[in-house]
Amino acid sequence: MISEADAALAALLRRELLDASRVQVVFDPPTKEWAAKRNGPAVNLFLYDIREDTRRRSSGLVARFNTDGRVIARQTPPRIFRLFYLLSVWGQRAEDEHRLLGQLLDTLLTHDQIPPDLLPEAPSPVGLSIGLPPEDDRSFADVWSALGGELRPSLDVVLSLPIEAGHPTPAGALTTTPLHVDLADRERTPESAPRGVSEPADPPGGSGSGKSPGDAGRRRGRKRSAGE
Repeated sequence: MISEADAALAALLRRELLDASRVQVVFDPPTKEWAAKRNGPAVNLFLYDIREDTRRRSSGLVARFNTDGRVIARQTPPRIFRLFYLLSVWGQRAEDEHRLLGQLLDTLLTHDQIPPDLLPEAPSPVGLSIGLPPEDDRSFADVWSALGGELRPSLDVVLSLPIEAGHPTPAGALTTTPLHVDLADRERTPESAPRGVSEPADPPGGSGSGKSPGDAGRRRGRKRSAGE
């Protein structure tokens, strides 16, 4: 993905501003040897550092869907890496370099991400920022010193590039269980009775006829009265 990010950034500059027939876009280290060999005006995009943005690392799995909206695979979320480019302009006169550098700054400030059509392989948008302060453990002067050249006006261009980690795990096949409804009438049992409804209990001492002991006593009393 790094080479694709290089190509997308160069394509953005050519499309928005540069005359491709006159100004070259190169990624070589801007050393004294390179400067002596260059032919014509050039924009140098030297990739001098790559770091993971650990603050944006997330856990879990991300689902992948097909055109029908079904999950076909799961994968760990992409990890975001920051690509730091040292952008410098090289020409015949300092005035020409400053003019082109200002135009590049104006162009880059209008974009907060690489246009998706320039980097369709990216799993998510690629952020673009410019003019961020250097990391605590480095400075632009240190970068130029390491290159063996003199300090020049430059811009710090940072791409936040999502890179997929690991391989997707295919999801299992979709299975369905048919719904079965039994409408047959069957004898209700205490276990099948609806919750909250209790079955009537047999009266104490009875045989399930539903008569109470008081009914039998009243019948015996009527018989004695008839015999008196």
